[in-house]
Amino acid sequence: MLSRAGICAVIVNTCAVTAEAERQCGQAVRKIARENPGAIIFVTGCAATRNPGLFEKIPDVVVIPNEKKMELRAYLDKISQKNRGNSCPEINGNFDTENKLSKKFIQIQNGCNHDCTYCVTRLLRGPAVSFEYDEILANVRAATAAGFGEIVLTGVDAASYLHIENGRPFLISDLCQRLLCDAPEMERLRLSSVDPAVPAIRNIIEIMKTERRFMPHLHLSMQSGSDTILRAMRRRHTAEMVRDLVRLADGKVSFSWDIICGFPGETDELFNETLELARELKPIRIHAFPFSPRPGTVAAEMPNQIPRNTARARVREITAVAAENLHEFMQNKVGNVCRVLVESDNIARTPDDIPVKIAGAAIPPRTICDIKITGATDDMLLGINI
Repeated sequence: MLSRAGICAVIVNTCAVTAEAERQCGQAVRKIARENPGAIIFVTGCAATRNPGLFEKIPDVVVIPNEKKMELRAYLDKISQKNRGNSCPEINGNFDTENKLSKKFIQIQNGCNHDCTYCVTRLLRGPAVSFEYDEILANVRAATAAGFGEIVLTGVDAASYLHIENGRPFLISDLCQRLLCDAPEMERLRLSSVDPAVPAIRNIIEIMKTERRFMPHLHLSMQSGSDTILRAMRRRHTAEMVRDLVRLADGKVSFSWDIICGFPGETDELFNETLELARELKPIRIHAFPFSPRPGTVAAEMPNQIPRNTARARVREITAVAAENLHEFMQNKVGNVCRVLVESDNIARTPDDIPVKIAGAAIPPRTICDIKITGATDDMLLGINI
């Protein structure tokens, strides 16, 4: 967008989901500014929208709020206000990452209509908006033409994707099914994080069980395995609903979870409910993080806040359970043939999104090939090309 206007700049899209994420964004922008004196640094996204002052005090930084980050005029106006021309100092840093990727992330919606008590993102991104199918399809075709081996559909609440076609709802499952039909050149399709409460997830699982190009892995925004805590969070699913999804998958689809540890009121007994559910349902990966009270959210003012060191200890505990699940899952893959997407340095990704190191001659990135799984380390499979 800016390159077409003749502007050379660094754009940083920030995150505010936790206080730590916000802190790291500030740290990253300060590092970029130090390494690129005189360069224009546009900072946008949720952290910049929630806390612009964190970034505005950094030299040469220009803040663009979320609602304007896709508008070229917003960037041009900011440059004009600072009396900056379109000068282009040499920019230091390895920012050309997309050409090195094997996956292409394509946004299908933005915003969220739910009211989870801990979430600041929904306050910063606004209500849910689903993008037009023709626009998504065009982006998918462009990505496959550019050589990307896998398309990942993403959004703030991707599972809530909804359009009305001929008086009927067109859901996330319909979107995936139609993309698989209309883009036969697309070799792999994957979903990013999804809300387990959305009924269309059942349809997604059924498609994954029969369509080889639809990667059979779902990352669920669980947040807790305790129904008591889920109600306090105002989540819409229950532990039994997640059990039902796993039963429906029948071993043909794997799962990973997001979990918040130390939510207000989470006693040891309630946390143990989450631990036991993780042992029962065996998600192969858990992204666990301590509860972070975000200003302006209901949960930040709730009683019975949990000490930070307790929350961190719970993160370590449930992460250990996930590691055991992953180890068992990987051991069951040894001896099997698996179709993988090569990323770089002969590291590839299985359909379950597990990294695998391929022995032997170098394989070009973005190659999709069959390998035989020969072993496993703590967090990676080992294989040979066949």
